[in-house]
Amino acid sequence: MDTEASTGSLPYVPGTGRPVPEAEPGLAERWRSGGGELVELLSQVRERFGGIAAFRLGPAPTVLVTDPQAVQHVLARHPERYVKRSHRARVLIGDGVLAATGTAWKRQRRLLQSQFTGTGMRRYEQRITEAARTTAGRWDGYARTGQTLDVGREMRRFALDAIWRSLTGHPLDEGTERELAAVAAVAAALPTLPAEVSDAQDAVAADLARIDAVALHAIEAARSGAAGPDGPGLLHVLTDAATERPEYTDRLIRDELVTLLVAGHETTATTLTWLYLLLDRYPAAREQALAAGDEGSAQRRQAIQALVHETLRLYPSAWILPRHATENDTLAGYAVEAGTDILVCPYLTHRDPELWPDPEDFDPRRFITPDGRPTHPGAYFPFGIGPRACLGLQFALRESTVLLEHLLPVHTVAFHSTPTKAAYGITVRPDGATPATLAPPLT
Repeated sequence: MDTEASTGSLPYVPGTGRPVPEAEPGLAERWRSGGGELVELLSQVRERFGGIAAFRLGPAPTVLVTDPQAVQHVLARHPERYVKRSHRARVLIGDGVLAATGTAWKRQRRLLQSQFTGTGMRRYEQRITEAARTTAGRWDGYARTGQTLDVGREMRRFALDAIWRSLTGHPLDEGTERELAAVAAVAAALPTLPAEVSDAQDAVAADLARIDAVALHAIEAARSGAAGPDGPGLLHVLTDAATERPEYTDRLIRDELVTLLVAGHETTATTLTWLYLLLDRYPAAREQALAAGDEGSAQRRQAIQALVHETLRLYPSAWILPRHATENDTLAGYAVEAGTDILVCPYLTHRDPELWPDPEDFDPRRFITPDGRPTHPGAYFPFGIGPRACLGLQFALRESTVLLEHLLPVHTVAFHSTPTKAAYGITVRPDGATPATLAPPLT
């Protein structure tokens, strides 16, 4: 990404508000010469100029938004003024609901939304539980033999199994798992792919072909009416829709399937991997969660959910949310001109010391203790907020909680080594392997 410091002030509409504070000339150049990540530049901008600040990435003005009220204004109150123009993962997910815009997005979201709330979620409860039991059985084997496992890979296997069962009604088999490793490979490559879509597709053509083959086979199986042992899955909802809605071509069904695979396993797997890395540094948090109540109790479930939420605070599923201003607006007293790019950054909002005391510490009690966390909805939004918030929020939280209810009481993880930094792509993921063995429980 071309970074270039601005030499002028951000354009604004007279009379509508103050100009957004702008980073001084040379900040982006110094960041680039230092070889840092984008998040380092954004951190410097926020620290120096506050929750709304302007800078330049290339020729266009960009406004960083981390202030909770401004976050809610952009994402929840006025989404029609601040729109998604594209999605970084379009080369992978095509026109799936994450990348869709306008009326197409509204149609696609309406169809899928009912599947992830209330009755819809209850359809997948048993499938998530079976995936967790499968993982727990595998971990029992590792514990007996002392075999080394990679925690990140184990979390991906579990999350992929859970979403595959929910999509198709079938447990994940080894062949499908092997082919769908291409999803993670493309997702990891996205930040380094060429800007041109055709060039990006060429760069990962072999992996995309593997994904397409799996998707086509699953679509044909669903269309034939063949339900899996767990009954019909979410993919059947999509193929049934195609009988009445001509826009649901095989290509769009493929795009929705891959979107759900990415959103349904990559984010959950990353969160769970971070959680275990954090428990390695803060072992008392595990003890506190298990001591909160007996197995199956509401108290223990709440404590385990707090582990997940605190992990998501530090490593939100959507760490950055790009938007584009379609009209002139006043944002928290500052003027924003149409055409301005907006970067809403949950990662930085969640680490703001004015909102979260000792923000770099892992402290799940924030989500249990009264007044332990800020109440403004724009202060904690790991899955976004507003109409484009992640559809799979409840699914992801349920996945994570169920797996931890199976694993935490029985196994503790002893890492052989841990990654020293994070990689900022679709998600914030540990940049490296996570080899470990399973030690006897601490409690």
